[in-house]
Amino acid sequence: MKSIKYLAHYDISSDEGRTYSLAASIKVNYILKVLTKIGFDVSVLSAGLTSNKGYMRGSREMIFDNVELIKLPAFKWGNTIQKIIAYVWSNVGFFLYLITHTRKNEPIIVYHSLGLMNVVRAAKKIKKFQLILEIEEIYNDVINKSDKNRQKEINYFKCADKYIFPTELLNEKVNKEHKPSCIIHGTYQVESDRKISFNDGKIHVIYAGTLDVRKNGAQVTVACAEFLPKNYYVHILGVGSEKEIEDIKKLINEINKKSKATVKYDGTRSGEEYIQYIQKCQIGLATQAMHEKFSNTSFQSKILSYMANGLRVVTVQIPAIEGSAIGQDMYYYKEQRPEVIAKVIMGIDFNDGYDGRKKIKELDRQFKKDLKELLSE
Repeated sequence: MKSIKYLAHYDISSDEGRTYSLAASIKVNYILKVLTKIGFDVSVLSAGLTSNKGYMRGSREMIFDNVELIKLPAFKWGNTIQKIIAYVWSNVGFFLYLITHTRKNEPIIVYHSLGLMNVVRAAKKIKKFQLILEIEEIYNDVINKSDKNRQKEINYFKCADKYIFPTELLNEKVNKEHKPSCIIHGTYQVESDRKISFNDGKIHVIYAGTLDVRKNGAQVTVACAEFLPKNYYVHILGVGSEKEIEDIKKLINEINKKSKATVKYDGTRSGEEYIQYIQKCQIGLATQAMHEKFSNTSFQSKILSYMANGLRVVTVQIPAIEGSAIGQDMYYYKEQRPEVIAKVIMGIDFNDGYDGRKKIKELDRQFKKDLKELLSE
């Protein structure tokens, strides 16, 4: 088998307190398994820092068949001084690893991170490896940093040799030189029907995702419960800060006082627990602010998770989703107002012959073909 390196903020557990996104790791897991299926041994270099006390030793372990996870030593990510030390140590460590463990024209997949841009670019100039940049979104469009910072991010994109994008719109926006690329909207992992439900005769609606007020997905979902009848039950599975969790619970309490439907915050779920939980629901919501910059090119991977588990999906009507491979399978709302979203939810036809799992299987086959071609070019 051929070998390939994959650099990402990634881990398989939270035991060491390494920093990583659960949603991103789910997608990384899928890509790692696809890489092995198309004939690669994979070395994953984890860029995760640690929130644990003191110094964290490095380690190596096999996490899947033909996939090794390499974690470099890390210092605690704590107060300002600790953050500076941890950041410098991490960047030096990854730079040294890249210039001592790579060779000219060797393909390396890098999951885009603002913190690693300078490291990757500098190492590439020295070793001239082939950079395959996996870009989920233009982060400065999300965090609303200065135009100068945004341009630095765009300039970094230009040093890549090939790309992996979540949408064709982001490809068009970033890949001006038409370099080789492929599209993956999210995880194309079909989950078998667990044959479970809440068995209460109600229609269960779920939002699973960030509680970030800038994206406004969880907040508008909670608010739409006020406009649903009593046979609807709205669930929020949300990741956020302590304040964001506290704020969403306060909003839920306010809505439940005047709503016939019920809305509840259910914390977070992962793995099999997450799969079983969302399979008890009938409708998945992919709600987010419509007019923010990131909405123009980003793709909510939760849509594919809902489809892979058999749920109907209600989502914001934006070009990135409408023009995607699953664009015809969605129920769309056109205004970011709770009463509008509630109306779309109530209009879903459960006898429409929809089969989300079949569509996901088709996307899985296509991505394997596309990725194999990208790596062979």
